Amino acid sequence: MNKRILSIDIFRGLTIAFMILVNTPGTWGHVYEPLDHAPWHGLTPTDLIFPFFLFIVGTSIVLAYHNKRQYVNHNLYRKIVIRSIKIILIGLLLAAFTYKFPFIKDLSHLRFPGVLQRIGLVFLIAATLFVSVKNWRWYMLILVLLLGGYWYSMTQISIDGHTPQLTKTDNLASVVDRAVLGKDHMWRHYEKDGYVQGDYDPEGLFSTLPAIGTTILGIFLGLLLVSRRISPYAKLILFLGIGVLLWLLGWWWSQSFPLNKRLWTSSYVLYTGGLAYLVFAVTYFLVDILNYQKWGNIFKYLGMNAIAIFTLSVFVTKSFYLLHVPGTKTTIHGWLYHNLYTSWLGNTEFSSMIYALSVVVFYIIVAWWLYKKKVFIKV
Repeated sequence: MNKRILSIDIFRGLTIAFMILVNTPGTWGHVYEPLDHAPWHGLTPTDLIFPFFLFIVGTSIVLAYHNKRQYVNHNLYRKIVIRSIKIILIGLLLAAFTYKFPFIKDLSHLRFPGVLQRIGLVFLIAATLFVSVKNWRWYMLILVLLLGGYWYSMTQISIDGHTPQLTKTDNLASVVDRAVLGKDHMWRHYEKDGYVQGDYDPEGLFSTLPAIGTTILGIFLGLLLVSRRISPYAKLILFLGIGVLLWLLGWWWSQSFPLNKRLWTSSYVLYTGGLAYLVFAVTYFLVDILNYQKWGNIFKYLGMNAIAIFTLSVFVTKSFYLLHVPGTKTTIHGWLYHNLYTSWLGNTEFSSMIYALSVVVFYIIVAWWLYKKKVFIKV
């Protein structure tokens, strides 16, 4: 199947648009609750974005490699490894970059995990699995082992002689990350008395294991999409059925193993995977069955340069927080937000959201320009 599936690009583009929206508010002090992550256990719309992206990574792996699995060789594995390393290095460079000479921050406090780092690791494992294993039943077995093993590890293995409570510090994932990465190389987060570093990391190493499960769910979607034996309407029914089943299983499991994006709990994998199937089913129905495509063009542009646009947005946002307007102590971000938004909207959740929406519109324009110039940046 060489024909591009437009609903994949639109779904990916929608995900990138929401990623940028929630990552670039006018101020973190005024954010609508749905546009912020749940404090710990629980789920907001923002907590769907990253699993949706990893889900579509799995689907994209199938579309990219399903015709190459019969010609597996060292060169194919080498390409997968190189692409993974590129994504991980971009994430590390973004984390390390500063505008002060030598343009790299003190490595003794560099955060090793991150969004792009997790994408790179998950892609490496999932793509290697897909090109190496032909029978989908093995994927099912690996999924069960990953989610079941993670549940057992997080809920049954004692920490310091007592049962873990799944708090920010009292959980196996955080203990493993602190032991392997070291507190100085983990996520810094703001609490009441200031920044706290090293308690846990939302993209930590141990919680990357169930994140692979999210990508495997996307691989199943990809296998259905490339099947020539299933009609489009039958595929739609399967997407809806699988989505509802996963969503219900995730909800049921969450009663004993809570939904938690930062820990990437097994129930969270199933729950968000089910919603990903359902949202994609709607997109697939509108775009590939009813042929209603124009509404999705702006997201298609983002989806066809997804990693490049996301990387650019992270770099520019970080730069705007680091660089100051000449002759002042005000950052570029602060100046733009104050002069273009709060000066007439006030410093409220609404003005903070409008700023973020403006940023999304800017990157849609950039993506549109790249599309018109036929520039597709492959990482």
